[in-house]
Order: sequence, then C-alpha cells, then structure tokens
Amino acid sequence: MDEQQRAFIETFRRFIDDVVRERVASRLTPLGQLVEEHLGTGLAELPVVSEPVPTHRLVDADIALEALAAADPQARLVGVDAGRGMASESVSELLSSTHTMVEPGAVDYTEVATGPDTQRQVVALGLRLFTFDSAPVAVLQAAAKPQYGMDSARLDVLAADPAVAGRLLAEVRRLMRERSVLRGQVVTFADHSYDGRPAGATFLARPRIAESEIVLPDGVLDRVVAHVVGIGAHRDALRAAGRHLKRGVLLYGPPGTGKTHTVRHLISRTEGTTVVLLTGPAIAQIGVATELARALQPAMVVLEDVDLIAQDRDQYGPQPLLFALLDALDGLEGDADVAFVMTTNRVELLERALAERPGRVDLAVPVDLPDAAARVRLFALYAEGLGLGADALAAAAARAEGVTASFAKELMRRVVLRAVERGAEPDDDDLAAALDQLLSGQEELTRSLLGGRPG
Repeated sequence: MDEQQRAFIETFRRFIDDVVRERVASRLTPLGQLVEEHLGTGLAELPVVSEPVPTHRLVDADIALEALAAADPQARLVGVDAGRGMASESVSELLSSTHTMVEPGAVDYTEVATGPDTQRQVVALGLRLFTFDSAPVAVLQAAAKPQYGMDSARLDVLAADPAVAGRLLAEVRRLMRERSVLRGQVVTFADHSYDGRPAGATFLARPRIAESEIVLPDGVLDRVVAHVVGIGAHRDALRAAGRHLKRGVLLYGPPGTGKTHTVRHLISRTEGTTVVLLTGPAIAQIGVATELARALQPAMVVLEDVDLIAQDRDQYGPQPLLFALLDALDGLEGDADVAFVMTTNRVELLERALAERPGRVDLAVPVDLPDAAARVRLFALYAEGLGLGADALAAAAARAEGVTASFAKELMRRVVLRAVERGAEPDDDDLAAALDQLLSGQEELTRSLLGGRPG
C-alpha cells in the first residue's frame, strides 16, 4: 500500500467519523441534550466508562455516589423516562436513540436492606449530574435486571476526560469499602429466584452465645477461640513480625455435637467482624463471599457441611465448587485478616487437597460425642429454670451414653411438654419418663437423627 492509498483511507475514516458524529448529534434524546449541556461537550466524542456492581453492593455504590454528589451544591439526580423495553439499555442508547425519545423523568428507587431490621431507598435507575475533580460528570446508576440479561447492577460514567471517569470510579470503590453497610454485619447469600428478582445479601442478627453455653471437652473451645479470635486480636503484632493472618479452621465430628453452636459463639465474640455464612445451596457463592471478605476485613467466612462440596475427587469425580473453594482459600494474601471456619460431619470424605495442604486448613478440631461429665453439664444447661434435681439430672446423663447436645435439648423440651399436658411444673418424674421414651426402641431413628448412636 503506497502513501497515496494510506492518505485516502485516513481521509475516508475521518469522513465516516464526522458523519457518525453528526448523526449522533442529530438524534440526541432530550435526556441526551440535558447531559450534553451539563458536560459542555459533544456526547459523540465521549467514551462511556462502565463498572459492573454486584447486586449486594448496589446500596454501597448508592451511598458512595450520594456522598460524592453532595460536595457539589448544583448536583442533580434525574430519572429516565425510557418507555417500555428500554430499561436495560446502556447510557449511550438512552442519550442518543433513533426509535424513542428518552426524556428526564421520575427516579426509580428500590428498597434494599441495610441490616437485619433497617432499609434504604436505593436508586434503581437514575442519572446523577455533578462535578468531580473540578470537572462535570454524568453517572447512570442502574440496578440488575435478570429478565433483560443484566445479572449485576452497573455504573456508566461520562466525562470529557476519561481519566476523570477513572478517578471517579476509584473513589467510588474506596467509599464503598469505607462506608459499606455490610461491614461488621452477618450476612448470607441466595441464588437468583425463579421470578427474575436479583439475588442479594440477607442480613442475619448476630447471635449471642455465651461461653457458658458451649459444652465441649476441656481446652477444645479455647483452642478454637485462640485461632479464630486471638489471631485477629493481635493482627498488628503478627503483621509487624511478618506472620500471616489468614487462617482456616475445620470442626469435625458427628451431627448434633455442637459444631454449629461453636460457630455461633465465635460469631458472637467477633463484634465488628464481617461474617459471611454459607450453608446448603449458598455454598455456591464462595467466590462472592471471599471477595467480600477481602474488601471488608477483618472478616470470617463460615462454610457449614463443607463435605457437600469438598469430597475426595478420586471417589466422586470433579466438583466445580470444590475448585472454587480451593481457589478462594489460596487466593487471599497471607496478611488478609480473614478466617475460614468450616464444619463437617464426614471428615473421612473430605478432599485431601483441602484437608492436608498447609495454608488451607491450619487447625482441625474434633468435636466428639460428649463424655459422662460433658453430658451432665449439657443436661444441666438445657434444664436451666425447670427446677429439676441435680441428682436426677446426673442419673439421666449417666443413662444417656452416646447422645449429643441435640438429644439433651430435645429431652428437656419433652420434659416441659409432659408437665404442660398434666397441668403442673416439670419434675424429676417427667425427666425420667421423657428419657425412657427417647431411649426406647421406638425412638432409635430419632436418636440417630439427633446425632447420637442409634441403639
């Protein structure tokens, strides 16, 4: 290709660009005209800088943008009157369109949880016009719409200088971390529902489980607390000494022995720590949970019944969620103040890569069936306030060899029910009768379901 041909191609390219700009300028929507006037430059020349926002972080983005816009007394928030079928369009298509005249309208809001008992109205579709870094900017804020193929929320930023848009998004991310409503909360996640509503975080009340309510063999709870809570309490000293903070704890043992109760106690002792609780289908959100823990540390990620996704590959074949879990455990930097707390009823099924590799699980603690002394403590704990005799409780605990904390809890409920049915206060006879019933051959399956030995 000679110089003359190159010159012709370059001239032709410029001609096409001019035509496109003229066409864009001629078909600006009323909303586009408003934005162009605010930015003080032609929209055809401006790139759009977009940032996806996970559904559970839209409220944080809303808070961050509101704070940035508040610094400009002339800031405006306008809605988008796009008519039907355009709710999922990009900002470019909303500002310049050939098939509809998008106009400023009412802002769309959605009610979003900010805690177990609090809510906030969040912009679901709206355009913020304000000044940032002494430059006018326009930010379209749009919630997720799975029915239109939009599985995450997004921010579309327009600025005369793309570098300003980049700095704006960086500041939004910083404020999202700093002011997140998720920080210090206990949350879990769910998949998308069948009706098309986007998934998000569900806030849980932080449990209040005292140390006196945990009945484990001597020293077991102290080991777990020291590893999960103690390391976090001494994070500064450990970092100064070049020691890692990331840790993984595995609690294993039969069902009903107190693993979940122990986890709830850990959560209650870590006020101010962000806790992501994953159980059942929510374990599929391990990647989301880890990303949130990294952003909002100190954090704890709890995976209950981890054997559901971490079974031995040699026996059960490839498991995508297992790889996601391993990536999550390996992906965090060592100085990240994040604790992974896992529970399992079937430790023998766990994948060796999870259970044996250093740096993934560095403390494995058995939570076994309570011995005779522990059963006495459990029976006394769950019988508190019932007026049962200490000797009767000790005798009942001695008879109930091989039972769990769940058994003790159910036993005391039956004691109360028997007393209510006869219209009196619970007594030692109710205890003996309820224990006879639970230890009978007819209740063998019940005892198994409560986690104890079936016979």
